Amino acid sequence: MLKTGILLGSFFSLMTIVLGAFGAHALKEQLSEYGQSIYEKAVLYQMFHSLSIFIVAILNQYLDSVNLALVVWLFSIGIILFSGSLYLLAITQIKWLGAITPIGGVLFIIGWGFLFFKILSSNI
Repeated sequence: MLKTGILLGSFFSLMTIVLGAFGAHALKEQLSEYGQSIYEKAVLYQMFHSLSIFIVAILNQYLDSVNLALVVWLFSIGIILFSGSLYLLAITQIKWLGAITPIGGVLFIIGWGFLFFKILSSNI
């Protein structure tokens, strides 16, 4: 899980920088103020959860009694659904994409809750 978590965290962090720069430069004139705020929220949540994937993967390596692999996957899928839908919504203005965003948000919440309870119930 360590290698997978580091690879996922690296990939999503890389994409955060690429997509953030793309939004700030290439899309600067194309996005409305509302579209820019949506796009920026996608970048923000993606970066927080990209870094969290690194932390959880490292924690998983050092906490023998706790398996946190599910958290890595919940955060990864959450990034794709939450941030991905917001990027697309900001660029295309297709409103139904906004219905996908909460699914990603729920996955983030479940991931954080799972992490909390796994650590709370552990012997560390």
